[in-house]
Parts: sequence; structure tokens; C-alpha cells
Amino acid sequence: LQPQISVLATVSNGISFIQETVFEKRFNHVQELKKMGADIYIKDNFEIIKGVKYLHGAEVSAFDLRGGAALCLAGLVADGETIVKDIKHIKRGYLNFEKKLLSLNANIKII
Repeated sequence: LQPQISVLATVSNGISFIQETVFEKRFNHVQELKKMGADIYIKDNFEIIKGVKYLHGAEVSAFDLRGGAALCLAGLVADGETIVKDIKHIKRGYLNFEKKLLSLNANIKII
């Protein structure tokens, strides 16, 4: 759940540290979160995240399953519209993901 926890940390007070101990370079979602206003710095196998007041909508790409899901969650808490491209990973890995987001009152459209 590292990418999803990263999203939570971006909108939390203070500074968070997340260490990746399994896969090197599993931080593909970080650059996309930065497009949304996240304050994240990568150092070796750590994410250093300074919480911000809010994220803003942006066009982002899902490079993998968990990172893509995290970007969708970031879109839910962001101000404005978020477009998540390359959702094939999400659709492959999560059954009825759109319906789950809709149950959270998300305003989504699959194009």
C-alpha cells in the first residue's frame, strides 16, 4: 500500500518518511503526484513527504497497478479535475474499480 499511503501523507500535517524495501525504484507515482502539488523528495529508497493543504487536479499517468490506484485516490481529494491516463493496469488488477469509486460519490467518466 506504499503508493496509497503516499497520497495520504501528501495531505497530512507534517513530514512523513516511507521506505521501499522490496523493489528498487517503485516510486513512479511520485512524479505524477508532484504534478498535483505534492511536496515529495526521493532519497535512495525513501520518500520524504511534506504535507500540503490540498492537491489540485492534473493530467497524470498510471504506470503500474498500485500507483494508478493511488493517483485515482489523489484525484478524489484534489481540487478540480484529475485525468488519469493509461488505466489498463488499474482495470486489470482491480475488479469493478469504477463502481467502487462511484460508491464513494466520485464523479468519474471512463473514456
